[in-house]
Order: sequence, then C-alpha cells, then structure tokens
Amino acid sequence: MENKMKSSKNADIIYRPGENPEKDAWHTAFFIENHMDYFTYPDHVASPEQVTFMIYTEDDERYYPCSDKMFEAIMSKNDSSFLQKKYREILQRLMELIDSHIEDARDKSFLEALIKIKFLHETRDEMMIPSRVEKRLLKIFLDRTLINDPFLCQKIIRNKRAINVLCSEAFKKAINQVADTVVSNPLSTLAELKEFVKHIELNRLLSLSVENMLWESDKPATYNEEDFHKLFSRQMIGDGVKPLLNFLGIEGKDDKTKKILWLADESGEIIIDLAIIKYLVNLGHKVIIAFKNGPLYTKADFYNAMGDEILSKQLEGAFFLEEKNLGKNELVKILRSDKNILVISDGTRENFNLLLTSKVFSRIFREVDGIISKGRDQKRRIFENHFQFTRDIFNISKGPDGSTLISYKPKHPSVIKFSHGDLEKKAKIIINRMETAKKKGKTIIFYSGIIGSIPGKIQMAKKIMSVFIDFLKDQLAMTFIINPAEYYETGMDADDLMYMWEIVQKSGYIDIWRFQSYDDIVTAFKTMNKKVPPEWVGKDATYSTGCTKEMKIAIGVQKKHAEMQILGPSVEKFMRRDEYGIGKMYDQRLSEICRI
Repeated sequence: MENKMKSSKNADIIYRPGENPEKDAWHTAFFIENHMDYFTYPDHVASPEQVTFMIYTEDDERYYPCSDKMFEAIMSKNDSSFLQKKYREILQRLMELIDSHIEDARDKSFLEALIKIKFLHETRDEMMIPSRVEKRLLKIFLDRTLINDPFLCQKIIRNKRAINVLCSEAFKKAINQVADTVVSNPLSTLAELKEFVKHIELNRLLSLSVENMLWESDKPATYNEEDFHKLFSRQMIGDGVKPLLNFLGIEGKDDKTKKILWLADESGEIIIDLAIIKYLVNLGHKVIIAFKNGPLYTKADFYNAMGDEILSKQLEGAFFLEEKNLGKNELVKILRSDKNILVISDGTRENFNLLLTSKVFSRIFREVDGIISKGRDQKRRIFENHFQFTRDIFNISKGPDGSTLISYKPKHPSVIKFSHGDLEKKAKIIINRMETAKKKGKTIIFYSGIIGSIPGKIQMAKKIMSVFIDFLKDQLAMTFIINPAEYYETGMDADDLMYMWEIVQKSGYIDIWRFQSYDDIVTAFKTMNKKVPPEWVGKDATYSTGCTKEMKIAIGVQKKHAEMQILGPSVEKFMRRDEYGIGKMYDQRLSEICRI
C-alpha cells in the first residue's frame, strides 16, 4: 500500500513535456537560466547520454539537481515564501563571508552592494535553484577579491583537529577496547567472531564520522576513553543499515569485493572518512574518493587533497587521477591496478549536481558497484527527489538524538550493467568460435562498419551490415565472418562495445580485417531492392568513430601478425574522426554539426 502511495505521489511530481506549451516554455527556461541545458551550454553541461550513465529516467523526463519540493515550488510559482527563505539564507552567508574577509570599509560596501544587485537580479523571477544562485555569487566574491579559497585556513584547522583525535592515546585505547556489555550474545564460531569484530569496528568509525564536534571544536582534544565510548554507543538507524553492511560484506552472504565511489563532504570529516576507507580497503574493497573541483565553503576539494599537509599525508599511496576525460579502456586499466584508493575531482563546485560532473566521474559512477555519500547536503540532493540512479546509493549522516543515520536508495530495477567480466566472457565466446573455425581450415574475416555514427539510424546500420555480410557468405567459401551487429545488446554503449571488440581483435585469429566501403553499402541496398537514402550516400567506415579507433588497433595487430590483411578505405581517410561523445556511438563533433 505504501509503495502504491509513493508511486502515485511521484507521478504527480514528474513533469512531462507536451501537456502545456506555457509550462513547457517555463520548464525549458528553468534549465537555460540555471545553466543546465546541454543544447545551450554543450561545453559545460553533461549530454543526455552522459546523464544516463548515472540517472535512470523515463518518458523524456529531465533530471534536475534539487529536491522535488524545490522543483515544484519553481515550476508551480505558488510557493514564493519557501523560495525566498532559501534565497535569503544564501545572501546571509555571502554577507557574512564579506564581513569576515574584507577589512577596507569602501571595498566592503562596494562588494556588498554588488552582491545584492546581482542577488536581486538572479532571484527576481524565482526561476533559479538557490544553490545555483549561491555558486554565481560566490564566484563574484572570488573573482573580485582574488581570494583563491577564503576557507583554506579553517579547513586546515579542521583537518588538524580530526587527525589529533585519531592520534590520541585515549582514542586508540577506546577503539580497541571491548567491554563485556558490548557482547550481548555468546559467539560460538570463529565466523561469528570475525563478523562481530568487523561490525563493531565499522560502527565505531561511522559514529565518529558524523560527529562534527571532532573537527569544529578544540574540546575533543581533551576527550578521555569514556568520552569516546559514549560516541561509540550511538545507534545506527535507517533503511540503509542492513543493505550497507551486506554490501560491504560485513553481514549476509555477499562477500564479494566491491568498487566503491565515496563522495567526500566536509574538511575534517574527510580525515575520519579516510580511516573508514582504509578499513574497507583492508577488507578487500577498492575505493574511489570524489572531491569537489574547487572551493565551496568548508567542503574538502581536490586541491586540498593534493596540497593540505595533513590530508595529503593521509592519502599517501593513493592514485590521483587528474584527467577529467578518460576512455573506458584506460579507466578499466586504472581500476584494475594495485592502487586500492583512487582520488578524483567530481568536476563541480556544488554539493551534488550530476549535470555538471566531469566525464571521468560519470564513467566511474557507471563502473562502480555502489556509491557512499556523506552529510545532509548530499542527502537532500539524492534522497529528497524521486529520481532513481544507475547504482545503489547510500548516505551516512547524523540522525536524530545523535544517532548514525544510514539511508539507502537502490538503483532502478531496469538498469542493465555489463561488468568488465561480462564483456570479457562475451569476447572469449567469440574468440572460441574463431579458434574452432580456424581449426576447420576456415578464413577468419572481421567486418568493421558504421553502427552508430549516423544518429538515429542504428537499426538501419545493423541491417546494412547484416545484408552485406550475408552477400559475402554466398560469394566466399570456407570463411567465418564476424558481424558485430549480431552481438549488440540493449544497454550496451560505445564504451562496452569497444572494450569487448578490442579483446577479440587482438586475439591474433583474424586473417582479413575488412572495413566497410561505400560500394559495400550500395551493394547492400541493391540486395534489398532499395535506393541509397541521402544520409548514406558517400558514407563508409571512415565516417565512423568506432572504425577509426579500430583502424588504429588493426595497424597495431598487423605489426604483430604481418600476414593479416586490411581491406577497405585507405588508412589516411580514417584520421578525420576523433573521440566518442560520452555515451554516444558517434564523434562528439557530429552533435555540433547537427545543431548548426
């Protein structure tokens, strides 16, 4: 009954375009004014395909990085008091920032007036998400004052306080101490004892990670063992307790090691988080920590991770991935390295905005097994809206009465994930078929052609390829021809396909690698008794981003296996295609051409 009510409530919130032109226009303006419209700001906003790496949406719905209550207030235009309250909180924070950092009276008056003018302009129509207003105002402050990070000293102090707690003798004794009252039930097996130890240690570390007093005050420096035991005694509550413990292999039967994306939050808190992360690594997990891309009040950012003496020391041995646009194959190699802690930037200066995250963040989001977020700011953005994501997400924050609140949002049930192992198994099956055919004396032909490089024509591209390969089979004896179109499955994108095919292509079994020519396309349409449509006229494998990548692979394979032949358009003609747009099956530049 509760699920039905929830579904009904979500149905009321979900906005579907096409029902009301005026509302459609307001909806479009909402994304444009908040600088979240991909077609208006393609260099800054994630493409629809990139968004699908992280969020599962249906019926042309567009993701927005705010709570449902906030979105509804903006769309309905009937909750001005709620919006104005949020706007005023932002203005107050900026005024306090100016007051605490600007000493010259004239400079202070000028900056306050400038911020207020811009504030009134941005909030006049009540179309802006408050956090987007705050980002713009904060940028004005940073640009005008040339202060790189106004909270740098405060963040350093927070980290010092937190590390002092972890290094104190009282804490070390308390964390390792087990009182008789802790073991409420007798443990009869070693397995039960091991599970108990894992559970109690994680519980204690999590209880510390939500106690902001540890980094916001100097008082914890004087804590004794009893003070720490009081912190450890707080309860873990929420619908995410059991799922999280099961996910981490501490309870239940799921003992597989996981790749975890950890969304860092506050400075100081991150020091405690790292104690948890190192504990999880000792259990066999791999953790990717995502920091903010730049200053956002007291939030921990990527440059703190590299430059703050205490934080960087705690991250010694971690792999810092500074590249913001990395392909799947390169990313897989890094994820499979012996580095069990990776550090990245999420590409934003906001609490949680998947429309502005970097491409490498999006790919990692898609590759991991689950995500752990920290704090109320991230919880609000993730849990106070109806959106479901492509991965399970947990949030750890301070609950009522000082408890440790663990919230859980499971991934959408329709999400399809092809793991590296899945793709490798599929590649192995194809390689085995090639090997069997080779033993029978057959010539192995791999056919590369256009699949997704003409947007919206994937089905036709697959048909053209299949028709032509059937034509070849009728013409050629004792051949085994690989038709990539036969191996495409729903849920696969260019990342998955290229990863799988590269394994096959480097197997050494290919005798002839044939790249699609325009004559091949003409022959296919003739076989179908059709004229060549305009969008296919003059096309060949050189038009395909995937084929361009495959030609580079083919050249490399030919150097190792000189007897392999490469047929089709000349190598020189393949150099015009560059890189996939993330999630796309065609060159990013083709999107730009289509918008002209």
